[in-house]
Amino acid sequence: MARTQRADLARRADALLDAAAALLLAEGTRRIRIEDVAARAGVGKGTVYLHWPNRDHLLLAVGAREAAAMLGAVTAAIEADPTECAPHRYLRRHFLEAVDRPVLRRVFDAEGADLDALAAERARTGLAESRLAADRDYLDALAAHGLLRAGLDPSDAEYGMQAVAYGFFAAGPFQAPARHHADLLADVVRRSFEPDPAPPAARYRDAAPRVLDVFTRLTDEFKRIAYGRALD
Repeated sequence: MARTQRADLARRADALLDAAAALLLAEGTRRIRIEDVAARAGVGKGTVYLHWPNRDHLLLAVGAREAAAMLGAVTAAIEADPTECAPHRYLRRHFLEAVDRPVLRRVFDAEGADLDALAAERARTGLAESRLAADRDYLDALAAHGLLRAGLDPSDAEYGMQAVAYGFFAAGPFQAPARHHADLLADVVRRSFEPDPAPPAARYRDAAPRVLDVFTRLTDEFKRIAYGRALD
């Protein structure tokens, strides 16, 4: 696909995702319909299907674009300060980024048929597998540089950190005081999974390129789900 055509498709996809996000914030997931998204974006209904095969994939794409932006903020922070790849700092930033994105909240709040449809969406299944692989690669990179607690197997760290993070999100990440909750999450993760005393900054600098590669690949996967054929 020519670069100009790809750019045009990406702009159109953004316009459609913006329209869907606005409807999502105003009405919630149950009121999202392809024809309403098309009308808000000023295009025909068929144009939406050029990017996403169905309404559930479109809803997933809205969340995936937000997740890609969230991961972009994480990678930018690591580029500026490699110690940001420490688990407690990474998960703290991830938590706060999620809280600051109301579109993600709407997707998280999906219920009933919408929640079932999102869980069954084929693209989501592949994305979940990519996220698990990224988690493993991230923790392997940390373990290789002595950035996990001594004697802690990366697979145990993966399970433990997922359980802790899930618990904080399930408890209501969008309730105030979010920053205090993020600090609590960081403290639990640091005490449970990281060396004490903290490793020297040089180890984080050495691990950062591999960690950045992991998060960049996952960001690209989210973008692929979000933009569909615009990135083919």
